[in-house]
Amino acid sequence: MTLNWRDIDTVLLDMDGTLLDLHFDTFFWMQHLPKRYAEQHNMSLEQVAEKLARRMSDFQGTLNWYCTDFWSAEFDLDILALKQEIDHLIGYRPHARSFLETLGTHNKQRVLVTNAHRDSVDLKFALTGIDAHLDSVISSHDYGQPKEDQRFWQQLQENINFDPKRTLFIDDSEPVLRSAEKFGIAHLLSIEEPDSQTARRQPSSFPMLDSFAHLMTSDGLA
Repeated sequence: MTLNWRDIDTVLLDMDGTLLDLHFDTFFWMQHLPKRYAEQHNMSLEQVAEKLARRMSDFQGTLNWYCTDFWSAEFDLDILALKQEIDHLIGYRPHARSFLETLGTHNKQRVLVTNAHRDSVDLKFALTGIDAHLDSVISSHDYGQPKEDQRFWQQLQENINFDPKRTLFIDDSEPVLRSAEKFGIAHLLSIEEPDSQTARRQPSSFPMLDSFAHLMTSDGLA
């Protein structure tokens, strides 16, 4: 994986599955939440898994999909409190923090752009200290539109005034990357292994990043 860093001023970075290991989120939504919901409603895990998956699929790609307040009301459970029960699973992907530090050393603008709700962002910041290595933090909830929507990118550009042609965006979501591509962001990378506990992904329509260590050896950043 090589980039010419002399062509890049701004680096936009997703959080979950990009800078942080997606295992926490996968485990929470696929195992921990169903378990707690089953306990509260005296249902089997099989019944709960089907019910929750069906309900959540109705909102995939919308802002509600990413909103802890919405799901707390929908499932009558405190989603943030349940996340705190397993917060020991929150952690960086390999070399992510070193990559952020290196970007700072080379005066690249480091902007976190995430669909995660602000309370989830705050929880992960408190445990990782990742915010100390960022210049700006944007949640799609700030704009009322997810990253899949062109209006998110329009508001982001108004907010931080970046040049899409001189911007790198790294995200583990193909729909989000396609949205960024449509907006005109020139340099796009997907993540090969967003969840450390699952198999590596199949080839993407975007270049796939195996390790941030590879980017730190690219021209202009080494």
